[in-house]
Parts: sequence; structure tokens; C-alpha cells
Amino acid sequence: MKSGGCQCGGVRYECDAEPLSLYVCHCTECRRQSSSAFGMSLTMPAGTIRVTKGTPNFWTRLANSGRRMRCAFCPDCGSRLWHEALDSDYLSIKAGSLDEPVDVSNAIHIWIARKLPGTVIPPGAEQYPEEPPE
Repeated sequence: MKSGGCQCGGVRYECDAEPLSLYVCHCTECRRQSSSAFGMSLTMPAGTIRVTKGTPNFWTRLANSGRRMRCAFCPDCGSRLWHEALDSDYLSIKAGSLDEPVDVSNAIHIWIARKLPGTVIPPGAEQYPEEPPE
């Protein structure tokens, strides 16, 4: 069971599925939403997340991949919590919102063509210049 929530604690969630993968995304949008060098997303099967406290707000955006993403965030503090791919069968939990830290040693690095100069990707890490193949 994975659990997490926003920065202010107003929205909490649980997910009882096994993670499909962990991505470290270096795209411009993930850098903007995380206000950092990259974003981290733990992909899970669609429909496996359950809100246990509060009510998130949503907005929809077009991802660099061309997919439409429905983005959940806290209406009070603005913390991004998860994304739902509207044209696919997965959701991606923003890994920084989880209660327990994720192990990034086997993370897949994507959109490295857009990574910030000086960002080091571990030797041997699976990586793709843009989206990984389906």
C-alpha cells in the first residue's frame, strides 16, 4: 500500500497497486511543476488511487508526448499529487508526495534531451532522449 498527500496535509490518498515503473523526467513541464531539475513519477495502473482526505482539484494539459494528462493538486497549497493519462491505462503518482521515499537506483530517465546542463544520470541507468517506447 502506498500513501501520500500534499504539503499542507489537506489532501491524502492511498494506492494499493504494485508500481509499474519509476520515471525521472527531465522535460520542461516536469521541471516547471516540480520547481526542480526533474520530476519523479511512480506509474500505477489506472483507477487504483483513492482519496482518503480532502478533495483535490484537477486541470488538464497536453504532455510533451502528445498525451492529455488530468493533473490532481491540492486546492489549498497547490502541491501536485498525481496525473491520469486520459488516453492510456495508467496514472503517475508524483513521487515526492509519497509518505515513504522511493528508491531511485533503478529509475528510468526520460526526456534526457532536455535535461539541465550538469545533471548527472547514474552510469547504466535506463534512459531515453524523449518518451520510452510503448
